[in-house]
Amino acid sequence: MRTRILLVAVTVALLATACGDPDATTLTVYSGRSQALVQPLFDRFIAETGIRLEVRYAESVDLAATLAEEGGNSPADVFFAADPASLGAVAAAGLLQPLPERILALVPDRFSDRDGFWVGTSGRSRSVVYDTSVVDPADLPSSLDGFTDPRWRGRLAIAPTNASFVASVAAMILLDGEDATRAWLQGIAANQPLAYPKNSVIVAAVNDGEAQAGLVNHYYLLQLQAEQGETIAANHFLSGGAGALIMPAGAGILATTDDEAAAERFVEFLLADSAQRFFADTVFEFPMVAGIDPNRVLPALSDLSPPDLDLSDLAEVLDLATDLIAEAGLL
Repeated sequence: MRTRILLVAVTVALLATACGDPDATTLTVYSGRSQALVQPLFDRFIAETGIRLEVRYAESVDLAATLAEEGGNSPADVFFAADPASLGAVAAAGLLQPLPERILALVPDRFSDRDGFWVGTSGRSRSVVYDTSVVDPADLPSSLDGFTDPRWRGRLAIAPTNASFVASVAAMILLDGEDATRAWLQGIAANQPLAYPKNSVIVAAVNDGEAQAGLVNHYYLLQLQAEQGETIAANHFLSGGAGALIMPAGAGILATTDDEAAAERFVEFLLADSAQRFFADTVFEFPMVAGIDPNRVLPALSDLSPPDLDLSDLAEVLDLATDLIAEAGLL
């Protein structure tokens, strides 16, 4: 593992050194989005701007904890996270600075922090991936509540440690209350779900016949289809409630950055047409900026039924969500 980390660090350092002179501006980015996913985008930023990037990759929730521990001594300039809850936690700790209005104005208010500390860069909808060879789509529930029915015993896959699953539980707490969320988790646990470490593994498991359905983010199946063609698995979008949550990945600038202008330029780059098209056409996420259409394999955002929820509030109940998941025996 240490060798792998060292290789990643060396690769990033070499990329940075190769793009610009030794005196060029360097930004430190803490990225909760994986290197395999966003490195092509980062390479493009380096080539276009001459600004070098030193990138630290990890899970968003882990990076949020690291930033809280580092506090005012953090070397990070930008936090690029995979979920709004992690961004919200860092904002709540007073570690982000407000973004300028010209950046915030590019994205609908519902996909950014209400106080302007972070902005959404691309959107992911929660969905149900299911095996079309054994599950009739007419039999799929319209909301998460339906998966507590005993007929789903041993058939449903979840990723209880994954940030997106935890965020959906946090959303349920805000929408339905703590008691209802506890009861739902206990109902899921009673049905003996199949536990996996992350969404991509769930999608593969459903496509391979190991599970009949799974709670995931929508784009993992589309990435699998882009890699291997037609799949047995298909996506099902729920109607309202926490199961229809649309969560943006997003970015915020650390209050301690020593190059605010370069940090703003990086965030603006993530919202530029080329980056938004990258998220839409390569990652199969929903673009956040008006005028950029989603990939043709996706429904329009207006056709989905996400809950009426202020995403800035997710961070406030994130710890409670984790506690309830553990209390139900799912961790």
